[in-house]
Amino acid sequence: MDIKDLVKNNSAQLIEKILTDVLAESHVEVRFDFFEQDQWAVISINQYEEDKEFSIRLHDNNVFDLLVGYYDDEDEFFEVVHLLTEEEVASIPAGLRKIMMKVVGDEQGLRVPSSLLLGKK
Repeated sequence: MDIKDLVKNNSAQLIEKILTDVLAESHVEVRFDFFEQDQWAVISINQYEEDKEFSIRLHDNNVFDLLVGYYDDEDEFFEVVHLLTEEEVASIPAGLRKIMMKVVGDEQGLRVPSSLLLGKK
């Protein structure tokens, strides 16, 4: 399946996979990143054997997106971005959304115990 189709047709499953993998660790790393005037908090998982990265980002304008980055056969990097729906945002645990908001606001990443983020959705 093409990556664009995967993201378009299976975004909820990709979000669930990211959340499951990230929250399965003892600590969650929420990074801060930026490009030009855009800045965001991000959680990510990698599939190194397939050269893919899956991320959920919260931008400073309170917009969540799903980003899938991958390399093609010529080692050129591509990104596919999908804006999250209200339902998809609601699937992110409230504690994680709150930490991501703090990271964007403070412009500094955080590492927090996963157990703190598993409260109400």
